Amino acid sequence: MHMLSAHVAGVLQYLSASPLLLLAVLPLISLLLVSVVLAAIKLAMSRRIRARPQDGNPAAPYRSVDSPELKTMMFEECDTIDKLWSRAVGLYATKKCLGTRELLSEEDEVQPNGKVFKKVILGEYKWQTYTDVDRRIVSLGQGLAALGQKPRNNVLMLAETRADWMVTAQTCFKFNYPLVTIYATLGEEAIAHGINESEATHVFTNAELLPKIKNVAGKIPKVQYIIYMDALNNKPAATEGFPAGIQILSMAQVEEMGTRAENANRPIQPPVPDDLAVIMYTSGSTGLPKGVMIAHRNLIGGMAGQCDRIPGLGPKDTYIGYLPLAHVLELSAEISCLAFGTPIGYSSPLTLSDQSSKIKRGSKGDASVLRPTLMAAVPVIMDRIYKTVMDKVNEGGKWKKAMFNVAYGYKLKLVENGSDTPLLNRSLFKPVRSILGGKIRMMLSGGAPLSATTQRFMNVCFCCPVLQGYGLTETCGAGTVTEVDDLTTGRVGAPLICNEIKLVDWDEGGYTTEDKPYPRGEIVLGGPNITMGYYKNPQQTAEDFREEGGNRWFYTGDIGEFHPDGCLKIIDRKKDLVKLQAGEYVSLGKVEAALKNNSLVDNICVYASSDQHYAIALVVPNHKHLKNLSAKMELKTDQWEELCNDPDLEKEVLKVLHKVAKEAKLERFEIPQKLRLCSESWTPDTGLVTDAFKLKRKNLQSHYSQDIARLYGS
Repeated sequence: MHMLSAHVAGVLQYLSASPLLLLAVLPLISLLLVSVVLAAIKLAMSRRIRARPQDGNPAAPYRSVDSPELKTMMFEECDTIDKLWSRAVGLYATKKCLGTRELLSEEDEVQPNGKVFKKVILGEYKWQTYTDVDRRIVSLGQGLAALGQKPRNNVLMLAETRADWMVTAQTCFKFNYPLVTIYATLGEEAIAHGINESEATHVFTNAELLPKIKNVAGKIPKVQYIIYMDALNNKPAATEGFPAGIQILSMAQVEEMGTRAENANRPIQPPVPDDLAVIMYTSGSTGLPKGVMIAHRNLIGGMAGQCDRIPGLGPKDTYIGYLPLAHVLELSAEISCLAFGTPIGYSSPLTLSDQSSKIKRGSKGDASVLRPTLMAAVPVIMDRIYKTVMDKVNEGGKWKKAMFNVAYGYKLKLVENGSDTPLLNRSLFKPVRSILGGKIRMMLSGGAPLSATTQRFMNVCFCCPVLQGYGLTETCGAGTVTEVDDLTTGRVGAPLICNEIKLVDWDEGGYTTEDKPYPRGEIVLGGPNITMGYYKNPQQTAEDFREEGGNRWFYTGDIGEFHPDGCLKIIDRKKDLVKLQAGEYVSLGKVEAALKNNSLVDNICVYASSDQHYAIALVVPNHKHLKNLSAKMELKTDQWEELCNDPDLEKEVLKVLHKVAKEAKLERFEIPQKLRLCSESWTPDTGLVTDAFKLKRKNLQSHYSQDIARLYGS
């Protein structure tokens, strides 16, 4: 510090001898000093205490230092979701609310391998105002009432994310019809289970999914009406072939019913805070999906905590909605945006960017047209963006690759110390930012852990904070969210102001609150966002939800550790821990996280059996990188199925993953000793992953049972 002061003094003394030079560089010096001061402030803010345990006891609940009392509402007068909506309509009546792109054309594109893909050209976004949407809500609600729908009787939603989904949801909230949500990608057995268990008589879907419902129509005896949203390509809906007892109506028909004189003035029975708002069926990663009962007060409480971590949320923002609205992360994000006047433009994973699989080459994806400022994403989507960008960098030649790596490394060091690089942001990183429209100011990742590598990459290249959240359907998606000024990676932040979190010892796994350097244990959440339990499943409710100390708690099954600043890190999961034959414990999720960022890996599932002494892996390889590896090995085929079944290629990929595992400092017993290259991609449609792309381990184990037996030599 003394040498630095002497150096600065010498420079100033030199400049003072040349007044003209001093005047010329003074603005630059001022700018430099301001940036240094701002960086120091950011660094200090990043290191501040964010949460503390009560009485300093690491086994006690941790609570945010920003709110000694748990927050239960976003706005004092709004204790139900319909009141949130009414407030927003009053404030933003003529403002843009929900937007959808117009389909200009659809055509078949033949791929080099002979497969035919549907490609679309889309136009501009067409917007409905808050007043437009509110009129539709009233008409739809009155139309449903005319069809016999009663308050507190369930309405079921089986549809893909779109504006009509949100119109229907807000209708249900206003008229006190509990909304039952089911993932559109679930199998027929799970769909029939959800419809029958919920006893819904009115089912909403989109025209594209009518054939799927028709397949189970004979197994859902209580359904009287199926109401469909028009197909986005304007093709006629396939309404024929349903049982005589089920009437098929379009959403527009039901809305028209609601405007008729005999129906338009029916009294509306609004909900109270304890009324059911949603029965949200989970993705079924461990079997048949469970219905989580969410009251209005639960959702309101959870969103109060989440919105506290999004500074400046309001009408100047634009949100892009493309994740499944049947996922609590997307549902709460969209309701929150509408409450603050933030318009939502709808998209899908197949049309999100210019490079998305359904966008015709040369035309624009949704993000390029909408230019959103906010978006939520699951880690698998961010991982794909990361790999896509890095592939392009690696293909750009030695000089471009070197230039990118130098710039990335330079900015990375500055970002980690609270600084930024405005010139690089406007030049080198501008093309990367343009992938998502170029105006993203904040991204939220949830649904699964985000790797530190991907999080920092998105930070640097998209020039915005990437907030990582932790929550579950059972906690309304709320729990923790990292803050904008937190410069660390690999953690999920401090408890939100709506809930508190405690760690409970798990002796079998060796995790206790007495552990050093950090207390560890099962993550347990308590607060107004903790839901009412599982629908018609009192046994599972009693196992996972408990009333303790005047508070309602949910036992997550996840293992975490609290750092000294009160931030939480997810380190394990009870169900992912397998004890090998020799007694060592393998954390499947930990091993997968260490290996999946390798360019050869598109997806991976690590499997271990308690009667075996080693782990194995099922790997979905990256097409491009696997073919490059096979070319280096001079294999005689380039057919995908044959490559994935080639034993020599299998061994070569295993060598690469062993190297990655050692670099990640995995223990010998944690490293998979054999693997299977899987030729099919794991998408929600296959039933092998959820809509949030979480692994369905039981389904994967069943699907690849013969391969697992081979790898274990039986």
